[in-house]
Amino acid sequence: MGIARSSVVAFVIDTTGSMRDDILEAKSVVNEIIDSRKGTQDEPSQYILVPFNDPEFGPLIRTTNPDVMKTEIAKLKADGGGDLPEMCLSGLQLALTGAPASSHIFVFTDAIAKDIALGDTILALIRSTKSTVSFFMTGAGAGARRRRSGVESREATFETYKDLALASGGQAIGVTKENLPQATDVIIDSSTSALVTVLQRARNPGKAETFSFLLDESLNNITIYITGKSLTFTLKNPAGVTQKQNEVNGELGTVQTVGNLFRVRLASNKQTGLWEISMNSNQPYTLKVTGQSTIAFIYDFVETFEGPHPGYALISGRPKAGMPAMLLVSVLGRKGPASVKVANVALVTVSGLEVVGGTLEDMGNGDFLVTVTKVPAGEFVVLLNGTDVVSSTVFQRQSTTQMSVSKVTIKAVVDRSMEPGKTFTLPFTVMTDATGGSYKISARNDRDFKMNVPGSIAVTTGGNATGELTITVPANTPSGTDVTLTIEAVAPGASDSNYAVLRLSVVTKVTDFTPPQCEVVSVSSVDCPADPAFCNSAFWQLSANLTDGVNGTGITSLTHRQGVGSLTHTDLKQTVVAAAFNASCCSLTVELVAVDKAMNVGTCLYTTKVTDVTPPQCEVVSVSVVDCPADPAACSSAFWQLSANLTDGVNGTGIASLTHLQGIGSLTHTDLKQMVVAAAFNASCCSLTVELEAVDKAMNVGTCRFSIVRNAGPPSIALSLPLLVCLLVSAFFTTSLRDLLI
Repeated sequence: MGIARSSVVAFVIDTTGSMRDDILEAKSVVNEIIDSRKGTQDEPSQYILVPFNDPEFGPLIRTTNPDVMKTEIAKLKADGGGDLPEMCLSGLQLALTGAPASSHIFVFTDAIAKDIALGDTILALIRSTKSTVSFFMTGAGAGARRRRSGVESREATFETYKDLALASGGQAIGVTKENLPQATDVIIDSSTSALVTVLQRARNPGKAETFSFLLDESLNNITIYITGKSLTFTLKNPAGVTQKQNEVNGELGTVQTVGNLFRVRLASNKQTGLWEISMNSNQPYTLKVTGQSTIAFIYDFVETFEGPHPGYALISGRPKAGMPAMLLVSVLGRKGPASVKVANVALVTVSGLEVVGGTLEDMGNGDFLVTVTKVPAGEFVVLLNGTDVVSSTVFQRQSTTQMSVSKVTIKAVVDRSMEPGKTFTLPFTVMTDATGGSYKISARNDRDFKMNVPGSIAVTTGGNATGELTITVPANTPSGTDVTLTIEAVAPGASDSNYAVLRLSVVTKVTDFTPPQCEVVSVSSVDCPADPAFCNSAFWQLSANLTDGVNGTGITSLTHRQGVGSLTHTDLKQTVVAAAFNASCCSLTVELVAVDKAMNVGTCLYTTKVTDVTPPQCEVVSVSVVDCPADPAACSSAFWQLSANLTDGVNGTGIASLTHLQGIGSLTHTDLKQMVVAAAFNASCCSLTVELEAVDKAMNVGTCRFSIVRNAGPPSIALSLPLLVCLLVSAFFTTSLRDLLI
């Protein structure tokens, strides 16, 4: 059982027309709070916004992004309402059930609550979640607003907000629109990480009284909050230095006044030891001392349970009055549990002087089982004292949420989930240690599901009685929806009461355990090249049918997990979904993934292969009679022709193109779709070489190269030297004789 410190901040904001003058200031305050925490170690892990109007409230908006929350805040507009009372507590209930335990919730409103009947439910949720709720009440004051609206009932006053804030350890601050920005510091203080409470007390009616509290070395940013009217106080440190409420900047710290709140921030050089604050007022007032420290604790009331694995179970509701009780307390020190020594744990009344100490049993790892002989009457808190081993100083810590006892116990066990469209029956038991009679039963759920609750149940003195309630879940409720149910039992004459807070889940009953089935219908002609460098130029397609069967819940999504390509499909609502995947030959594998509404997953894996790796073959059939002259100057007057047959073989993909790479001439061929392609190349004797190139559909390349030789010309005669001389002499005499004859 470790220390769980929530840093979730929730804003519950009144958006009725009467807030028109105040909502801009409220939005400004919220934005300033978000900006002051953004990027710091105190930045909330989550923001929640719940607007409320009349009669609508919600929705609950949740985000971890501060900028998104500021955008949602900016959308708020003051409108509607009409009569003054608003649905404030309904909005607060939504925040309490939607936020995690130990959250900080801030309510902005200028009106009393129309849904005042939710007060006991809100109190039960506060005690169950241990969340802190603070109210910022704007306007001319509760009394004036109440008189204008004609509402005279005391229960419908701002006192309800004050009681709820006190029970949670929060503040109830009445301010004007102009003073609302001054309350920003209070919210920032309250939403600080590692925030601990040192002391919390309340007096109604007020009286003169001195309260003491211990400040240890680990505490920082120590702040004292005092709410009330017509009061004075004097603060004194261990050295005897004092400061009064009218000393704004004193030796001990600064005093800020916001409406009915005094905020005292102690100086950073505070002294450790025993401090005192003397209060003087005959009006109701509250006192709270907080600070930042990693020395903290959490607790729960528990009871033992037997069985194969005995242990301790948390108690839902308030502990029994006048009976022994057990608390499981977890303590955390600055350097882990071993760095603190727990001296004592006691239950202390908030409005009285009663202190009930307990016996400690060290359970190890910072856990202690505390047993008290009885639980005090009235509202109480848990007070823990010990020693910080790191600094050797004594420390004091107090729980924030107030608890109280009851002689009434209500128990209910949730052993199954609810189903959409079905009625859920929940048995419960009411027990009492007091006088019997007719106990009033009420129940509420945060989803506003229709309920059938017995109005009352007869319980005998010191006995118990059973009853049951039903919840009807709408058929369109999504599976996984959480429902918070609060059941309350009130004794005759409203002399006592208790509650149980239960968490239920809506889960669609699973009957479909079979994954969707996939059948490959066809694969288009695959002409993927063997050389990956050419993969982008070829494509293939897979067609498949997918079904979830006759009794299946239906396919809800269809995607491809492997493969780079495009997936298209028919409407997923159809019994048979036809899918087509198109890809280039750069992606040879595809895996289709189909998920049905029961989250069963079916897959369809296919890999296409390159089967044609042999290039086209070329055979020269004939070359025409070649009479190419030896003299290149005469080449253009003579021609030659080459005839060739080309084929891609029996298992080839077929020739896709046929060109000539070398040679200047004309190439003709028969239809490339034929098994044997006949080609003819005609050229002049100026181009003696030709290279044909055939490429098949798998991008395999085959070539056919041929060269001819020019004509050698007339035969040459080799002459000897004597014969050459004889011929020359003969020529000379022949020429001379011809000249004489002439």
